[in-house]
Amino acid sequence: MIKKSAAWLAITLSVASGFSLAVRTQAPPKQAVVETSAGTFVIDLAPDLAPNQTAYFMKLASDGAYDRTTFHRAVKYGMVQGGDPLTKDPSRRALYGSGGLNIIKAEARAPKMTRGSVAAVLVPGKPDSAGAQFFIVLADQPALDNQYTVFAHVADGIEVLQKISEVPVDDKGVATERIDIRRVTIRDTPAEPFVNETVQELAAYRAVLDTSSGPITVEFFLDKAPDTVRQFMRLAAAGVYNGMAFHRVAPGFVIQTGALSSRTAPLTAKQQALVRNLAPEFNDTKHVKGIVSMARGDAPDSAQTSFFICTGASAALDGTYTAFGRVVEGMAAVDAIETTPRNGETPTTRVELKTVRIVK
Repeated sequence: MIKKSAAWLAITLSVASGFSLAVRTQAPPKQAVVETSAGTFVIDLAPDLAPNQTAYFMKLASDGAYDRTTFHRAVKYGMVQGGDPLTKDPSRRALYGSGGLNIIKAEARAPKMTRGSVAAVLVPGKPDSAGAQFFIVLADQPALDNQYTVFAHVADGIEVLQKISEVPVDDKGVATERIDIRRVTIRDTPAEPFVNETVQELAAYRAVLDTSSGPITVEFFLDKAPDTVRQFMRLAAAGVYNGMAFHRVAPGFVIQTGALSSRTAPLTAKQQALVRNLAPEFNDTKHVKGIVSMARGDAPDSAQTSFFICTGASAALDGTYTAFGRVVEGMAAVDAIETTPRNGETPTTRVELKTVRIVK
């Protein structure tokens, strides 16, 4: 056994054949990044729930054992299954689902099989039969409660897994087209950006709005609206603002963007989880040309993602909308957007907000 320390924990794999394999796993939380031919998804590993299964999965991933395997079984929008080493060889399709098992002895069964759970595959009637294979549920599966060991949960990319679940299958539920696992990479779980930074640390950042009319640089009013600024940074870092449009142009008043309905693609589940109503941080900033402020509905706390840039002074907005920044570069782009042809306040040609980058 390896001596415990702050940096390392020792885990002993109890395997069905009767021998033990000591595997070191770092104490910081770990993720697995799974690159497939249908896209990439990320899972949060849970050694606290299933130390042996998690350690074995990490070992196989590090050894490249999952590379070139396929998701061989799927239930549309319900479940996908993969990890069988036999699936590297298309000529062995009749044996898919039988490889890589009978390695890990039974561990705790998950009381709830919830959406995004990653569980070890078992041979029916053999509790000590887990191994390389795993399945991921894409919807809550109460029929599977207390039956399988969950060793991870989907952190990002559930949409990729839903796409994988759409693969055509034969009358036995075996996929008739290959969706390969190209690589599984184990990494330390990255810190969520702009969550734990102090206000002083956030003050070093600006936002660059990449638009089809040119870049617009915004400095933030952290002394006036710290929570709004932090949330704006988090949304930008998560890509929520990517592929949006300036959906409202009111000359002499505002240009407005950030509406989720203007996105060219729907939010991912991870992005959607970040969207929330913001408590108002009304302040004494005057809404003059170049001020950036959160849009909202009738309720003071209804701001979410949409924001506007003032193109003229409007005292009616003062103290009733959360001003959180101002344009410091790129007013030419603001002016260009303001002159966009429109029907009423709706542009007749799309004005892109390509990305919002948070930079120092």
